Amino acid sequence: MNSYAATIYAECTSKANSRRLVYINKKPLFIKSPKALSFIQAIKQQVRKEKLLEGHLSLYAEIYYSSRRPDLDPSLILDGLEKLWYENDRQIHSMHLKKYLDKQNPRVYVRVSEMVV
Repeated sequence: MNSYAATIYAECTSKANSRRLVYINKKPLFIKSPKALSFIQAIKQQVRKEKLLEGHLSLYAEIYYSSRRPDLDPSLILDGLEKLWYENDRQIHSMHLKKYLDKQNPRVYVRVSEMVV
């Protein structure tokens, strides 16, 4: 069974709570906030591209926030790891998430593994 793991030194944000409304050609669009884009960029800089995992995948994540306020939401982690560890986050069929508080060092430990079906 193949798997990859990494620690991302940046604060994870909730995808649902990190959208902003903009108008392009007078049409409203919701786009990621600067904080969400910064987290995605941190993933791209800190996680090495690997041979893409195939089939059904499981995700284990420990998310360390700088405050108790954020929702436990791995959506941006899933988005950021696309094309680095797997083709599409629709491959994730199982998730185990843990939320912690670390005011001084917000980060994410993540492991993605191929599932035996």
